[in-house]
Amino acid sequence: MSEERRTLHLMGTVIKLWVEHAHSVELLPEAEKQLIDYEKRFSANDDASELMVINHQAGVAPVKVDDELFELIKLGKKHSLPQNSFLNIAIGPLIQAWHIGFDDANRPSDQAINMLLQRIDPKNIYMNEEAKTVFLTKRGMSLDLGAVAKGYFADKLLTYFKENNVNSALIDLGGNVLTYGDAPKHEDGYWRIGIQSPFSPRGELAAAIKVKDKSVVTSGIYERTNQLNGKTFHHIFDQKTGYPLETNLASITIVSDKSVDGEIWTTRLFGKTPEEIIDILNQSEDLNGLVITKDGQLRYSNSLESQIIVQ
Repeated sequence: MSEERRTLHLMGTVIKLWVEHAHSVELLPEAEKQLIDYEKRFSANDDASELMVINHQAGVAPVKVDDELFELIKLGKKHSLPQNSFLNIAIGPLIQAWHIGFDDANRPSDQAINMLLQRIDPKNIYMNEEAKTVFLTKRGMSLDLGAVAKGYFADKLLTYFKENNVNSALIDLGGNVLTYGDAPKHEDGYWRIGIQSPFSPRGELAAAIKVKDKSVVTSGIYERTNQLNGKTFHHIFDQKTGYPLETNLASITIVSDKSVDGEIWTTRLFGKTPEEIIDILNQSEDLNGLVITKDGQLRYSNSLESQIIVQ
């Protein structure tokens, strides 16, 4: 049985891939090609990407897209429409105006924010199933798939690994981890996935979760920040105010079968209180998770109790 591992720098993060299989042919070079291809096609920061063609044609004309991009936008729109969702794939104009996490981060004026809020309604994403076209009906609109894309990519990679009969795999797309098969070096076969402490240097953990054949996705306000006019702003936005969310949460972690579901729900739930989040998770058959509050409290759903290792 052979092992392959690879570390990549893509999508603005560090990506780690590991597989165990019986093949003589290496699988990870092809996996890397797939990730590079996804980044080029779905990036909101590359004017030549398929996604940016849609954005450039906002208010002008529908754009025909391939099946994968259509599928991802359709999924993102579905989870953007509920009134109580904090996910919105049409939030691109706000992301671009603030540019949190980049050197040119900027606090827009209140007037500019009010104007941008008129351009982020996901109801204005028109999708034609038969023609496979996407049309943003208002000029100035733009899609940003950053809250769903990495999970989608991870699931696609795992499908590729399964098709090639790997025994075990670990896909880590920078805070988005997907496990398959038995973990090496653990007799019980469970992977230990660390949860970053929001208040400590990178690599210092608040907890770990024991999982197998599960995705673990963490999102936090500590991930990308900028100091603007003496105040710290993070990258998770409130689509009602146009400002970064006011929240007691430092981070939220979702455990699910599919990585894209974990990614979706870390954002859908982020604006809720810790109590509301845990209550929703306790009522869900498909999702588990934990939250860390700004004052350092760690809370988790009931089903995770036997899987949590507190540091």
